[in-house]
Amino acid sequence: MKPMTTLANEFRPKGPQRIKRRRLQVAKALHDFITDEVLPGTGVPELQFWADFDAILHKLTPENRALLARRDQLQAQIDGWHRDHAFEPFGAEAYKNFLTEIGYLLPEPEDFTIATETLDPEMSTLAGPQLVVPLSNARYALNAANARWGSLYDAAYGTDMLLEPSQHRSYEPIRGARVIAFARDFLDKTVPLATGAYRDAVAFRVTDGELVVVLSGARTAGLRDPAQFAGYRGLPEAPTTILVANHGLHIEIVLDRSHPVGASDPAGISEVMLEAATTSIMDLEDSVATVDVEEKVSAYRNWLGLMTGELSAQFKKSGQVVNRRLNEDRYYTARDGNSLVLRGTALMLVRNVGLMPLTDAILLDDGSPAPEGIVDAMITAAIGMHGLETFADQHANTRCGSLYIVKPKLHGPEEVAFADKVFDQVEDALGLARHTIKIGLMDEERRTSVNLKACIRAASHRIAFINTGFLDRTGDEIHTSFEAGPMLPKNEMKNTRWIKAYEERNVAIGLQCGFKGRAQIGKGMWAKPDKMAELYKEKIGHAQSGANTAWVPSPTAAVIHALHYHQADVASYQAANRSCPPVEALLDIPVITGSRPTEWEIQRELENNLQGILGYVVRWVDQGIGCSKVPDINNVGLMEDRATLRISSQHVANWLRHGVCRRDQVMTTLREMARIVDAQNAADRNYRAMAEDWEDNIAFQAATALIFEAFKQPNGYTELILYRFRAMAIRRDRAFARR
Repeated sequence: MKPMTTLANEFRPKGPQRIKRRRLQVAKALHDFITDEVLPGTGVPELQFWADFDAILHKLTPENRALLARRDQLQAQIDGWHRDHAFEPFGAEAYKNFLTEIGYLLPEPEDFTIATETLDPEMSTLAGPQLVVPLSNARYALNAANARWGSLYDAAYGTDMLLEPSQHRSYEPIRGARVIAFARDFLDKTVPLATGAYRDAVAFRVTDGELVVVLSGARTAGLRDPAQFAGYRGLPEAPTTILVANHGLHIEIVLDRSHPVGASDPAGISEVMLEAATTSIMDLEDSVATVDVEEKVSAYRNWLGLMTGELSAQFKKSGQVVNRRLNEDRYYTARDGNSLVLRGTALMLVRNVGLMPLTDAILLDDGSPAPEGIVDAMITAAIGMHGLETFADQHANTRCGSLYIVKPKLHGPEEVAFADKVFDQVEDALGLARHTIKIGLMDEERRTSVNLKACIRAASHRIAFINTGFLDRTGDEIHTSFEAGPMLPKNEMKNTRWIKAYEERNVAIGLQCGFKGRAQIGKGMWAKPDKMAELYKEKIGHAQSGANTAWVPSPTAAVIHALHYHQADVASYQAANRSCPPVEALLDIPVITGSRPTEWEIQRELENNLQGILGYVVRWVDQGIGCSKVPDINNVGLMEDRATLRISSQHVANWLRHGVCRRDQVMTTLREMARIVDAQNAADRNYRAMAEDWEDNIAFQAATALIFEAFKQPNGYTELILYRFRAMAIRRDRAFARR
């Protein structure tokens, strides 16, 4: 097998052309993008921008490095403690005392209430789905922004929500009737009539600002709660759309007797539209593969297009070219006869990277790459200014003057305070009022979970949301306690004490800190985009937990999850008394304490982990796809990103470390799973097969490195290895293109 260092030298990428700005060496592609596209219209002078950027990077980079060194120091101490106590019964109290002594576990602060102001209602009072997409893909980004509204008919008809997915292209009347009946039942439960049911409706009209539904038999009925009627389109005596509301979310009943569906409907109802993804996260982190400058600038440019409203994407659908742009706002006549305007797009947040990644898009005075998280903060905030109502012509992202930046993978209150300091510096540089930038805090690292209240306090004047990320959180659980022993199989870990406490504490502590009616409390992603029946059955639990948002992988999933926020009144769940699990529950390490898994169970766990690693990595490295639906070992499509990769690679490495499996067993299984992944991707013209090319296949070598170098990766993150091998693949492809 060819050594990985040989491969790295063979495909070493050349550095980009650079322009000097103060002490910075800036890649020309990034410099020109900022100078020519970002700064015009912001009022920020070019020379001042680069002078301030230079000062921020050189002032804050040493602190960024020190915080990363502190992580390594704490991890080394924890590893040492577990090794020193390897042959003793686990002492929970002694372990907690040790974590306190080294400063990992901090005293909980006194009660306080967050002081965040000027949040848009989507972040403060409105409960609804949150769609997360890679910002590197313009079409996906536009779809996510436009997922504010979606068709209930399409979502129910085109998925397995009510019936198994259709195998026919032609319309199926029985399936359609089931969908229509479901929609009528939804309306009866959500915006019920004073008498009768929607299935009996034959017409709608508006009289003296009230909705009147004409029922069969010449009967009429209004709404049980007349206040749920919000407005209409068309003439009062013949409206084309009826707008109703429940729990703050809107529903459109579309009336069109010329439409094929409306023509056969007694009332002429052709569609039921739901307000769905109230917020959307445009991701620059785990779901993207932006390794070189061109890829990163392309993603930044998509963010700029979203903020200015100029982003578009062309693609073919059903044989026709579609040009997609941001949806316009939606206009109605309100009950009182005045105009009513509702947003046509989701409120958009942008997720930056964390503290660890570095970028050679900007080099400091010593030639070292800049911390990418600081670079992201400055550039995405400058771009976000175009979405402020004071700067935007039409497509203002925020009506309350806030920019929303999600910060992932922060470890404890020190790092949250550092993020707050970065945003202070950026605001000053861009001439923004203090706390214009709001922070979304991902509670996905163990040191943050056990100190969550202190983390919130560290950003209490700008915090806009906290969100559980159980995938990364599980990966960090494994890595932090790597030396404690072999971890439980992944499926068993979902039922452990710590993960239940983690999810409950996130909501309880958020409410203790005054998030109700002021900020978002979120839950993690639904990872099965084809399993909408399961989503509809299970994900209501997130709303019932008191979380006022939860992540979904698609616009269709957003529509279906929106049903849950009609069924569950999140505000009432948040008002209920709840207990907060003790921090000791989070320190219950999920190691195998009973009998060792059987050889068959070990092999099945390896196959599941390794097939998932290969299926994701081969697309990441060879094609630059950071998030996609990857078939698992049973050919069930799962949404995979770096968080799932972190779990799988750490889990296999942990079992290797503790002798549950063997190195030769892992290599044999890797090769077997590579053949399966090759077969699963056989229809992809851009796919590069791994089987029988073990020594030279860069993606296979990357997967191998992710496992055998996993323990040495800071906090178990996968970025360093993925970036290294993706850069090699880019260089390889460019070399082949020149031949």
